[in-house]
Amino acid sequence: MKKTLLAAVVLFISAQLCAQSDKELEDRISIVFGTSQLLIDGFNIEGNLFWKRFAFDYSHGMSLDLDNDLLSGDAKDQGLAAHIPYSTGFGIGYRFNDWFNVRAEPKWHRFEIYYGGDTQNSANLISAYNTFTLGLGAYVNWLPFKSKDNLLKGLTIAPSVRWWPNVSDSIDGGFTYNNSITGRQEEHKVLNIGVGNTPLIINVSIGYSVKF
Repeated sequence: MKKTLLAAVVLFISAQLCAQSDKELEDRISIVFGTSQLLIDGFNIEGNLFWKRFAFDYSHGMSLDLDNDLLSGDAKDQGLAAHIPYSTGFGIGYRFNDWFNVRAEPKWHRFEIYYGGDTQNSANLISAYNTFTLGLGAYVNWLPFKSKDNLLKGLTIAPSVRWWPNVSDSIDGGFTYNNSITGRQEEHKVLNIGVGNTPLIINVSIGYSVKF
């Protein structure tokens, strides 16, 4: 929690340096699609509403696969893999200018745990659980062809850095089970949604934006 608050303060101070007046802000609606989710055989769609100083979003990721090579620590050593059928939630934030905003983001995630290489079905399911994260996201919204007078003017590229720590989960932090690979009783700790089993998420989304 302290890291999240510190990140919020740093983002706020740095972004104030590039703030602009309300009259210069464009009200926009955007639909973007995440690219990092494609790397783990999944899909993500996000809708954005930028109105005055406010930024609102709803995003939904689905069918994300973390094979054993993408896990770390105990989960990797135990030969596990994780399927995430959905990762969903919304955000509300503050626009410092047309291209930079920061959002508070509550999100819900579903994890299904299997052995790596197994067919992911109910017969092979080791366990499943839900997590709830509450964190921050910093977003850039770049319209490289904004000055054009054609359909390209709405093309949007949106890099983002997010910090989504687990706040609660449905299995009290983890569970123990008999691992058929190690031949021992092992403990599985609830996974984080980000890179390398951390709360950190880095992504670049691509989509389209229109003024209203």
